[in-house]
Amino acid sequence: MRTSAMSFAEWALPAMPYLTVLPLILPAAAAGLIFLLRGVNLQRAVALTTLAALTVISAAMIVVADTHGIQTVQMGGWDAPVGITLVADRLSSIMLFVSSIVLFAVMWYGISQGLRDGDEDDPVAVFLPTYMLLTMGVNLSFLAGDLFNLYVGFEVFLVASYVLLTLGASPQRVRSGIGYVMVSMASSMVFLFALALVYASVGTMNMAQAGIRMEELPTGTRAAIFATFLVAFGIKAAVFPLDAWLPDSYPTAASIVTAVFAGLLTKVGVYAIIRVRSTVFTDGSLDSMLMWVALFTMVVGVMGAIAQNDIKRLMSFTLVSHIGYMIFGVALGSVAGLSGAIFYAVHHILVQTSLFLVVGLVERQAGSAQLRRLGSLLYTAPVIGLLYLVPALNLGGIPPLSGFLGKVMLIQAGAEDGSWLAWVLIGGAVVTSLLTLYAMMNVWSNAFLRDRADAPEGNVVQARPANLAARDETVAVEERTDVGRIPAGMFLATAFLVAASTSITFLAGPISNVTDRAAQSAQDLSIYRAAVLGDDQREPTRNLDAFTRPDDAGGGRDALEHRDNNHRPTGPATTGVTTERVPAPADAESNEVDK
Repeated sequence: MRTSAMSFAEWALPAMPYLTVLPLILPAAAAGLIFLLRGVNLQRAVALTTLAALTVISAAMIVVADTHGIQTVQMGGWDAPVGITLVADRLSSIMLFVSSIVLFAVMWYGISQGLRDGDEDDPVAVFLPTYMLLTMGVNLSFLAGDLFNLYVGFEVFLVASYVLLTLGASPQRVRSGIGYVMVSMASSMVFLFALALVYASVGTMNMAQAGIRMEELPTGTRAAIFATFLVAFGIKAAVFPLDAWLPDSYPTAASIVTAVFAGLLTKVGVYAIIRVRSTVFTDGSLDSMLMWVALFTMVVGVMGAIAQNDIKRLMSFTLVSHIGYMIFGVALGSVAGLSGAIFYAVHHILVQTSLFLVVGLVERQAGSAQLRRLGSLLYTAPVIGLLYLVPALNLGGIPPLSGFLGKVMLIQAGAEDGSWLAWVLIGGAVVTSLLTLYAMMNVWSNAFLRDRADAPEGNVVQARPANLAARDETVAVEERTDVGRIPAGMFLATAFLVAASTSITFLAGPISNVTDRAAQSAQDLSIYRAAVLGDDQREPTRNLDAFTRPDDAGGGRDALEHRDNNHRPTGPATTGVTTERVPAPADAESNEVDK
């Protein structure tokens, strides 16, 4: 298996400069093409084909990054740290691959869902191109090698998320969308302030070079800047105490939108914390604080889940709770902890998304997601019961499923740390897992096993009439004409995602090996810095002109003497690192030589 992977990597390696930029180009091009096309079926085919292609591309990127090391692309021929650098390492490639699977499955689900939630209330002409822009923003966030383009990626998918969250324009969705916009704008302003602090302190946005220069700053200054980033990313990741917005925003959106937001977008915030912690703020000065944040996120989130009657709100609180497991792994500051955090992120993206898609099936089958109105689903819709039970047990950490394995990895990493705070986190993780299982089985007991006649409000459901002003009316079940009519594609898309999440259990060994290597390369600063900066990593000069004027004294002349006219190093290549650059236009190259 390893030999075949290496042979595939040898074949794919020359194409890596093109593969690395395709996750940005393809969804942007697809969004424009969808606007130009007339037929709805053709638009949907373009969107679905694009997402399927991105899944294959990201899988190839994992193989190449795992066998040949970090791959970088310098856009426009401008060398880092001045130019825009895209970085495809094991971590970013893994996140790209998992997000592509989720985006593909949710799009398949959305295309299949039919008139009730799609063509009438959620305009396809707006949904498809906006979904593609969301994909581009997420991909840019994963691939960005500098803090500013990480911010750009966040803003692209946040702008798209504003539109998706309010599709249908019901009063509830608009109200929740306004709250989401306000919180996101506050997060973006904090992010911009953090960028200003970084540039004022070290004079660069490139994460590799900023990490080198941060080492020269006082510990207190580094901690203050990192804390500012943690506030911005913590809002996006919904960690305690910055999580209050999420349970009010996600449950009101369409099922397909909620599934993407809950399963994927919060993990982009977690990814940003991992990336910045491992490349820029590497001293671990705030790790103890992150441990307390992880503990309260786990416990407070799951306590909120237990108190919920609406399944979507319950899932939203469990989402918040399990973000704490990932922060726990990051806060340990070890290879084992980071590997556990990455593994758990992969598991949670797939499981949480599949659970929200199942909730969409429940709404379609029974007309409501309120536990007080549900019952008998195991008998009326046994397939939905199976699709719920498997990921629910997985999320609850039942052995030998991937949720259990991910928790074991984190608990082992905490035990290796050995500090009293790590043991407190281990206790919190165990309690959270048990309470999560209780919450998920409470849904199973009430919605699937209980007779619907025994439900307090089992004779009413939430209506969705054509008149938008009458959305909040409740009618008897027999008056509904669309309850129980579920297209096969919705089942297949959900089953595909449940199968993908369950497959982690059978592939836990190879996946954990890749996450181990991803954590090791993230912890070894020289690997990332060599891939992005090349020889420049040895010269942490504060004079940015040294990178552009070879006549100046300092590192500029030496740096340029080791590069050819195409900006490629002429000396020995760094082991395990491949750097490719998208060449600039011919006139730009001639101007560079004239300099």
